[in-house]
Amino acid sequence: MYDVIVIGGGPSGLMASIAAAEYQAKVLLIDKGHKLGKKLAISGGGRCNVTNRLPLDEIIRHIPGNGRFLYSAFSIFNNEDIIAFFENLGIALKEEDHGRMFPVSNRAQSVVDALLTRMSELEVEVRLDTSVQEVLYEEGNTTGVLLNSGEKLSASAVVIATGGASVPQTGSTGDGYPWAKAAGHTITELFPTEVPITSNEGFIKDKQLQGLSLRDVALSVLKPNGKPVITHRMDMIFTHFGISGPAALRCSQFVVKALKKSSQDEVVMAIDALPDQKEAALFQKIQKIKEDESRKSIKNALKGLLPERYLLFLLTNCEIDASEVCATIPTEKLRAFAKACKHFTFKVNGTLPLEKAFVTGGGVSVKEIEPKTMASKWMPGLHFCGEILDIYGYTGGYNITAALVTGRLAGMNAALYGKKE
Repeated sequence: MYDVIVIGGGPSGLMASIAAAEYQAKVLLIDKGHKLGKKLAISGGGRCNVTNRLPLDEIIRHIPGNGRFLYSAFSIFNNEDIIAFFENLGIALKEEDHGRMFPVSNRAQSVVDALLTRMSELEVEVRLDTSVQEVLYEEGNTTGVLLNSGEKLSASAVVIATGGASVPQTGSTGDGYPWAKAAGHTITELFPTEVPITSNEGFIKDKQLQGLSLRDVALSVLKPNGKPVITHRMDMIFTHFGISGPAALRCSQFVVKALKKSSQDEVVMAIDALPDQKEAALFQKIQKIKEDESRKSIKNALKGLLPERYLLFLLTNCEIDASEVCATIPTEKLRAFAKACKHFTFKVNGTLPLEKAFVTGGGVSVKEIEPKTMASKWMPGLHFCGEILDIYGYTGGYNITAALVTGRLAGMNAALYGKKE
């Protein structure tokens, strides 16, 4: 008989098992894989972006999927507590751009190892290569789990930390959703977020820009009226199927939602390659270059304004021959070119599938979860944490912050509930 059984050995499950054990609960952690912390080990490009140091309001703003649900949780355990937690485990952290926190060692494995050491100190029992068939509920209470082997394990409280359905090679294959449903929970529709965007545009299919990176551009998803739904200013890259890179990943969930709303099967996006310049001023600048360098070819006169491949692409798009001499180019064409620099539009038709996404949108409805304890409102003794919940943020330490905070609260409160029983 255990006080608490935690299912899932990702960031939220590891944190939940530690929190429960720190509250003197007898804890069992079950994972179907043969290694714990797989997703942690590959996060942040193998360096593990453990949290983000931005102010809490900013963090919530970077979690567009139900981030506000976390206000109560952050009042109990927040990003600064995560930093203190890891430093107490001997993991020195450093701050990088946009508040991202990494281990000084630059090794994600050092973070995983510190968590496993802490679990072992707290005598958390671990069973690997063990699949759970179902979570057991009797007479309106959580009573334990049934393993695929047929073995039943009793517990007063169960924490479901099985992750979403993205990055399935780490073990998150959506196992927890049926167990949540069996307890009466609603699973909101799952969709990919933080995922590359696909397009059928001719220039994408012909691979004209494949591999080209644009730095610090403003990428927007547009409404049918041409106004932006969202704009993200970051780097992006053209691929053989569409676009990727940080700006595209952040825009992806808005593409998915816009397609769902629309009767069309495509959505328009726009690239502003020179977000610090106004279109009128840019046009004047190009006009002046035309006058000053009238005998040069337009591609040489404008060299350095944009990356060369993108410059040539936009010139062609505006029906300007790149080798044409500046003096002979009509003003109207240069005006169109200035507009294209600021507002090049193209159609996209979706994203790569959920298993290629970094993050799962949708999940267990947060309306059915107690925000301060991560306890189910429907089933006593049942707690949820991490990506199984319908909480999704941008990459940059926001999702892992949500996972560790909800994991902490789920573990702690499962222990308090399990020991009371």
